[in-house]
Amino acid sequence: MVRSRKGFTLIELLIVVVIIGILAAIAIPKFANTKEKAYVASMKADLRNLATYQESYAADSSGVYFSGNGSAQGFQNSQNVTVTATAVPGPPASWTAVAVHSLRQRRATRR
Repeated sequence: MVRSRKGFTLIELLIVVVIIGILAAIAIPKFANTKEKAYVASMKADLRNLATYQESYAADSSGVYFSGNGSAQGFQNSQNVTVTATAVPGPPASWTAVAVHSLRQRRATRR
């Protein structure tokens, strides 16, 4: 009598589940902080763009940098990011800026 074997055994299914679990345990930590990295990248990009904007503004304004929220002077920041620039008085003229992402706890600073 020839017996036809159809389907998988319980052991084969358990082995597949264990392998998938091991792969998930390796992959999940790799992608766990992806959202955080995206927030930081957005803030850094805004600070780099503000630096370019500040230098352009200073070139047109006899070396004087603007203060306050950058959007008030025409600088457009990314969504959910607030960039605040502050002029530092004294020779030489300089500035500092702080970027805060509304969905992130910490902030990025550029000087």
